[in-house]
Amino acid sequence: MSRVGKMQIAIPSGTTASIEGNKVTVKGAQGSMTRVFSDLVTIKEDGGMLKVEAVNNTREASAMWGTSRALLNNMVVGVSKGFEKRLALVGVGYRAQAQGSKLNLSLGYSHPIIHEMPEGIKCETPSPTEIVVKGVDKHLVGQVAADIRAYRKPEPYKGKGVRYADEYVKIKETKKK
Repeated sequence: MSRVGKMQIAIPSGTTASIEGNKVTVKGAQGSMTRVFSDLVTIKEDGGMLKVEAVNNTREASAMWGTSRALLNNMVVGVSKGFEKRLALVGVGYRAQAQGSKLNLSLGYSHPIIHEMPEGIKCETPSPTEIVVKGVDKHLVGQVAADIRAYRKPEPYKGKGVRYADEYVKIKETKKK
């Protein structure tokens, strides 16, 4: 039995959820999200609470029970509060600048890198060496942050590169004769 799936999801004030079969739409202050869930689970709304139940007692239904509950909870949190990932640029001359839906990166290459933000994702640069990626979809926010980090991953000798703000980079000792 799923411990995650058993928990109910509280719908905060200002957020609405509409259920049509296995299609759930959640609307809130930050925006709206729609997702079609598996046929192995049923989703019910009861007095400001969302409840996910497995249709039968199979292994696949149990797996989808907890997964569907977690995805639904991320939808509710995303449209009410939103998600964000912070990135830090470490290195001499490494800079970032947000311009509308584009992020201009200067990461030590011979050319600037222009990263186009997908729809529903906002990017801010509070300082030239800090990037904040915001959005309602937790998966998309994490994927965009990972794509930006992939342009120049932190290297292990000096720690230069794009890293998550809370990431620890273990520095290696240089080779000696």
